[in-house]
Amino acid sequence: MFDLHRLRLLRELKHRGTLAAVATALSYSPSSVSQQLSVLEKEVGVPLLEPVGRRVRLTEQAEILVAHTEAVLERLEQAQAEVAGSLTGITGTLRLAAFQTAALTLVPPALTLLRAAHPALRVHVTEAEPESALPALRARDFDLVVAEEYPGHPHPRHPELEEVDLIRDTLRLALPVGAGEGAPGDQPWVMEPEGTPARRWATALCRDAGWEPDVRYESTDMLLHLRLVEQGHAAALLPDLLWCGRKPTVPLLELPGGHRSRRLFTVVRGGSSRHPAVRACREALARAAEDLDRAAGGR
Repeated sequence: MFDLHRLRLLRELKHRGTLAAVATALSYSPSSVSQQLSVLEKEVGVPLLEPVGRRVRLTEQAEILVAHTEAVLERLEQAQAEVAGSLTGITGTLRLAAFQTAALTLVPPALTLLRAAHPALRVHVTEAEPESALPALRARDFDLVVAEEYPGHPHPRHPELEEVDLIRDTLRLALPVGAGEGAPGDQPWVMEPEGTPARRWATALCRDAGWEPDVRYESTDMLLHLRLVEQGHAAALLPDLLWCGRKPTVPLLELPGGHRSRRLFTVVRGGSSRHPAVRACREALARAAEDLDRAAGGR
C-alpha cells in the first residue's frame, strides 16, 4: 500500500510547481521532500518525475496517483465535516481569503455575526485576489474563498471546487468632477494591473466603445482608484460595493447592457462544503451581502 504522506507530497508538487515551494509550504527542507519522493518512486516502481530545464514535471503515472490522492483527501475532508457536525458547538479555525472590496465590506460584518453565533470559532482572514486565492484553496491553504467574475470573462471551473453565488455587484463609470459624460476616452485612466480579469474586462469594454484607454495608473487597490478619481487624476470603473451603502463621492454613469455587474461568490473544496464552520461562514457572508444590498437601496 502506498504511503499517504508521500502521496500528499507528490500532490503538493503538482499544485505548487517546485520542490522549494513544497518545502516552504510544509516547513520541510527541499532535500527531505526530494528524498520522500524518491522513496515513493521505489514503492510505485516507475519514474514519477522527469526534468524539464531546472524544474521537474509529473509523469503520466504520477498524475494518476495524484488524481487518486485528491479523491482520498476529499473523503477525509468529508469525514472531518461529519465529525465536526456531530459536535454541539462550532470550534477550530477557518481560513478565509477575500479580495479587497469584499474584505472591506462583506468580511467585517460577517465576522461580527460569526462572533455572536459561534464565539469558539477562530477565523483567519487573508486579503488575496481570486487568481492567487483559488489555486491556494485547491492546495488546501484556505478553506473558503470569496471570488469575483466579470461579465463576459468567466473564470476556469474546477470539478473539485464548489461555488455558491453571493451577490451581483453593479459596476459604474466614475469620472472626475467636471469631466462631462462624453469625455471618458479623453481621460487618463486607473485600472487593475495587466493580466488580471478586471483589466481584461475593462479594456474590452473601452474598446467596444471605440477607443483605447490611456492607462496611467495601475493598482489592485480600489480605494486608490477612488482617490485618483476624487482628486481629478483619472477615470475608473468602480463597483457599488465600494460605497457600502454610503452616498458616492464622484459622478457615476451607467455602463452598457451586459456589462453592468460582476458576480461575487464563495468557493470551497467539495469535500468540506458540509463542514459546520464552512456553512456558518457562508451563511454569515450571505447575510452581510443581503444587508449591504438593502442599504444600497437598489442604486
